[in-house]
Amino acid sequence: MNFLHQERSALQTFMPGLDASLARYPLAELERAPSPAIPAFREAGGPGLLVPARHGGAGAGPLEAVRVQRAVGALCPSLAVATTMHHFSIAGLVQAAAHATGDGDGPEAPLLEAVAKDGLLVASGFAEGNTGQNILRPHITAERRGGRVVVNGSKMPCSLSRSMDLLTASVALADETGTERLAIALIPAKTPGVEVRPFWGTPVLAGAESDRVVLTDVELDPEMVLVTEVTADAVPDALNTAGFLWFELLLTAGYLGVASALAARVLERPGAADTDPTPFTVGLDAAMLAVEAVARAMEAEEWDDTLLVSALTARYAAQDAIARTTRDCLAALGGMAFISSPDGAYLASAATGLTFHPPSRARMAGPLRGFLDGAPLRIG
Repeated sequence: MNFLHQERSALQTFMPGLDASLARYPLAELERAPSPAIPAFREAGGPGLLVPARHGGAGAGPLEAVRVQRAVGALCPSLAVATTMHHFSIAGLVQAAAHATGDGDGPEAPLLEAVAKDGLLVASGFAEGNTGQNILRPHITAERRGGRVVVNGSKMPCSLSRSMDLLTASVALADETGTERLAIALIPAKTPGVEVRPFWGTPVLAGAESDRVVLTDVELDPEMVLVTEVTADAVPDALNTAGFLWFELLLTAGYLGVASALAARVLERPGAADTDPTPFTVGLDAAMLAVEAVARAMEAEEWDDTLLVSALTARYAAQDAIARTTRDCLAALGGMAFISSPDGAYLASAATGLTFHPPSRARMAGPLRGFLDGAPLRIG
């Protein structure tokens, strides 16, 4: 079947063998924690997807990355969610390295090389999971004590919490003038004071290991803390705009993959050869084309507020397409399929998860209205 052919081809190119490895397991086993999907992702070279080739990685661009992520979502929803956070963190480190030196060989370069060579997994503690919490205002605090930076707080949920080698976390850090700025802390998982506690209470997407990471007086070298220009007004700077672009596109592609797995079950069910495929594929493919359009623009245009609004537009359009398509797919599969196997209901439930990631459409209503009226874009 040609449905998802481009995406599966991209996955085989950048993570050879992952498709076959995951196909050995039933969906329910892949979606439990611990999931065999995470070590399979390491084995296939997945951690280095966005690491530049000069640092030993695959050097995938935005278009290639979103296609890979849709394929991953179709195979294992939890892996797509978990690895979105990894790729988002790596993309941020790549951007930070380029921003620091202009040639991409800043202090982050050795870490990127280690990610690609050793298959390190990087968890993201950037976005908060609390309703109404501005995602550029973290709960984690940081203060300078002598020659160290000490961080305290927690991140929940935090995907890859039990498999991570490194945590990237947004922290609030005062500069020399006392102005509080957003900073990104790079925290090795085995650093004293790092603790993982249970948090995720539903079996849906449990394989993403989205538990709570608690940081208690974690001491870091100041070189492990990257200070941005973002202050309390939450206007993204260039680094954060790049991060949001990657986050929205990778996340959306992954969840479109989850819904696509459900559509594929409809198209492949017995007696479906003469079924009109369009109710099950057109909405998802159209949403993916919007994601790909933004990914292509990332390769040719300035990464600014306008492009970020396009990414948010693609993401919210995908939410609508997923809601319609999953409903139609479940109806087409019928009651006996619902009774005989949990997979269809599970995929439909997992695909709705895109709605719950920040920034929600409701929180962005005011900022998007302001942007249309000429104000800088704020992430609410």
